[in-house]
Amino acid sequence: MLSKKTKYAFHALTYLGKKEDKKPVLISDIAEKTRVPKKFLESILLDLKKAGILTSKMGKGGGYYLLKDPEDVKLADVIRMFNGPIALLPCVSLNYYEPCDECTSEETCGLNKIMIEVRDETLKIVANKSLQDILTAEK
Repeated sequence: MLSKKTKYAFHALTYLGKKEDKKPVLISDIAEKTRVPKKFLESILLDLKKAGILTSKMGKGGGYYLLKDPEDVKLADVIRMFNGPIALLPCVSLNYYEPCDECTSEETCGLNKIMIEVRDETLKIVANKSLQDILTAEK
């Protein structure tokens, strides 16, 4: 399941992606419109800024806005940023691989083989879907 932080990140990105004027939006406005707790949202927006997805403007008329185009914000990247691995087991993760403590052989583990298939199919979807797909689905 997606963590709350991941879901909140998608809600904030979707809200900012819908802004046609692309002007900066105050954190308090994003929090109110997306129903995300402001303190939690501050941390999320900062992480998205560090990742180069958002940027911000200080002072009057300041706030956060999308730096990347919605089609360039891949769901897999946001999920990994806030949720961690896409894979359901550490022994099949592409980016966070760890052997399972209880497993004696990945080569003969049936669960490993099935979870590789699950990972590959999930990754095929989320790596090819973007914020733009979310925005399009909401219309």
